[in-house]
Amino acid sequence: MSNDVRTINEMVQRESAFIDTILHEVHKVVVGQEVMIERILIGLLTGGHILLEGVPGLAKTLTVNTICKAIAAKFQRIQFTPDLLPADVIGTVIYNQQSGEFTAKKGPIFANLVLADEINRAPAKVQSALLEAMQELQVTIGDTTHPLDQPFMVMATQSPIEQEGTYPLAEAQIDRFMLHVRVDYPSQDEERKIMDQISDYLLLGVDAGAGMGVQQVTTTAKLLDARKTIGHVYIDPKIKDYIVQVVTATRQPVRVGLGDLTDMIAHGASPRASIALNLASRAHAFIRHRGYVTPEDIKAIGPDVLRHRIIRSYEAEAEEITSDQMVRRIFETVEVP
Repeated sequence: MSNDVRTINEMVQRESAFIDTILHEVHKVVVGQEVMIERILIGLLTGGHILLEGVPGLAKTLTVNTICKAIAAKFQRIQFTPDLLPADVIGTVIYNQQSGEFTAKKGPIFANLVLADEINRAPAKVQSALLEAMQELQVTIGDTTHPLDQPFMVMATQSPIEQEGTYPLAEAQIDRFMLHVRVDYPSQDEERKIMDQISDYLLLGVDAGAGMGVQQVTTTAKLLDARKTIGHVYIDPKIKDYIVQVVTATRQPVRVGLGDLTDMIAHGASPRASIALNLASRAHAFIRHRGYVTPEDIKAIGPDVLRHRIIRSYEAEAEEITSDQMVRRIFETVEVP
């Protein structure tokens, strides 16, 4: 390790110490779900948006709310329904009879962390209302454009079991999510702990987060400072080439000897995937108090970056080959530097 990298490593170890404090507070309330918690932190540390997929009851909302309490961030939850309107998300213009002027009434999108619950239940017009906020970090209400507070992150959820009466996200929309995270059931030991930990609070009518004493341990300003530190995390040119090779393999699998996947992939990942892998792998190393990226960081975060960016062909759907299976084969095949 060169002196420069050693210096960066020492800086990251010093600047990332607050991550352990956040995790300690969150685990007061949330049992298990380490991957989901890490991915939310990666989103906050990089400004990326996250799509969570999992059945109801897996502590998605509780986790987000608890993290917001720990970092003193403004949290808003929007329940997406078929009758939701764009104005219900971004806000609208109201006429003031006394002044004779139109004033903007800001919607729930004006927060640090916005939970778009069951995003695929709302029609495309409402889903697209998030596009400007997610991409440009601003919202236009009437003739006025309003910048969003920083940090800003959209965390959307969708259930994998309810497809009736839903509106699938368009490719342009889904590509704007840095990570697509699959949230699984807890283990038996974790579920027993959840049951014992939460049941009494529910019977007493006490909010779990408040009852378990979640404290503010850092600020949003500290998160923004951490982003600057993550920008210094060292990523070797060979690791950068590895990222590009992996992403290119989703478009041209024959180049890495996976010709059988050519007919299975209708469209591969866009350049946003390369950018997301670069940023997310740096944040992944930062959370582990490391000042440099390893191939293991790429492999750990890669499936969450790529699974929603690979569009399967009809042949893949007919043969029930998932994007996760294709991503796994690509990582098994592309040579690690």
